[in-house]
Amino acid sequence: MISIALLGAGRIGQIHGRNIAASPRARLAAIADPFPEGAKALSAATGAPIRTAEEILADASIDAVLIGTPTDTHADYIDAAAKAGKAVFCEKPVDMSSARIRETLERVDKAGTALMIGFNRRFDPNFAALQKRLADGAAGNVELVTILSRDPAPPPVSYIKHSGGLFRDMMIHDFDMARFLLGEDAVEVFAVGSALVDPAIGEAGDVDTAAVVLKTASGKICQISNSRRATYGYDQRIEVHGSKGMLSAANVPETTVSFAGADGIVADPVQNFFLERYAAAYRREIEAFIDVVEKGTRPSPSGVDGLKAQMMADAATQSRETGKPVSIG
Repeated sequence: MISIALLGAGRIGQIHGRNIAASPRARLAAIADPFPEGAKALSAATGAPIRTAEEILADASIDAVLIGTPTDTHADYIDAAAKAGKAVFCEKPVDMSSARIRETLERVDKAGTALMIGFNRRFDPNFAALQKRLADGAAGNVELVTILSRDPAPPPVSYIKHSGGLFRDMMIHDFDMARFLLGEDAVEVFAVGSALVDPAIGEAGDVDTAAVVLKTASGKICQISNSRRATYGYDQRIEVHGSKGMLSAANVPETTVSFAGADGIVADPVQNFFLERYAAAYRREIEAFIDVVEKGTRPSPSGVDGLKAQMMADAATQSRETGKPVSIG
């Protein structure tokens, strides 16, 4: 059984910590967070002790660390964990700076440790099944990918001001999914965006409604649509159109129960937040990370995947600001 320590016991840390503790193949060895409330709650739920990050990194009995701290601490913690010889799972992004990510990946490579990035949507059972059928040739040659991702409501403007912008904070998941489905890197991006949901988001210099078109070297096209508001719940859909037909993954409702009457058919709404929608994905990605530590499997998504998604987000941000297509990389 491998030992994994958690750095950061906020909202995402609570999910990861409980999933580690629930796995029969891993032990939640310790929890570190400068804010005691979250750490105490998770410790009470899992029995894992509360320690400092420095104590965790110095403990040779701990095999790996999961980093769910604020973004501006990710790269430093990855560097320290790699230097200590520990495998690392880090929530996206590694850093807001692509140059800093490159430096971190060089240090990880030099240390010879494993780094996996938390793009959880690759592990969603629906999206993973779609990608497998795609890889098996069900849709033929990919021609057009459409990704729709809309949140039920925007985060506070205080969060927006430090998020790095919609393309780096929200759409970065969709950039990774685009690479996952296209099977090759995009070379060009064109992005548009507006603040239509909350004027305060626009005043903070960001957008809450955006669309992107990506193009690969072979000519494949991907369309991505994002909104910080969806009155009907958490909207997560994918279509892949190819030479043989189309693969699609629909929204997941709260239940599959519907009522048919004289006035029409009424069904339950879609799941309302990412914690419910991607609960299975979070469990599956932890099991994949355990495989990395226990069996030595290749981390996927890797640090390079994190870098490439960040580069796409940077290019999209530049395109939105200039109104022109931007080359990626």
